[in-house]
Amino acid sequence: MAIKSLIRVRMSCHDAHYGGNLVDGAHMLNLFGDVATELLIINDGDEGLFKAYDNVEFIAPVYAGDYIEAVGEITHVGNTSRKMVFEARKVIAPRPDVSDSAADVLAEPIVVCRASGTCVVPAKCQRKK
Repeated sequence: MAIKSLIRVRMSCHDAHYGGNLVDGAHMLNLFGDVATELLIINDGDEGLFKAYDNVEFIAPVYAGDYIEAVGEITHVGNTSRKMVFEARKVIAPRPDVSDSAADVLAEPIVVCRASGTCVVPAKCQRKK
């Protein structure tokens, strides 16, 4: 059985880093880090450490007001390494053209970022076998 994790967060004006309320791509990597931590706790009973990203693709822009759903899955378990894949999707978008507080749930989520990477849980820290 595959272990999966999902978190959903709203990007705020505080998250916007560039003109036009654009959120920097590194914020998606922070979300993936949180997903990876949850996956490691579920799998090993320990937060582990993120070793490296193998691949990162920024696919679509993210803006303040967007709701982002970040998902991840452990795809391979080694002695201490855990390979994972991640995807971030925009699921709700603001509608400032309608009003300052209008937003729409998107009929189809928009994939904004994909990544894969490896985490490590030292053998002495693994509490689940």
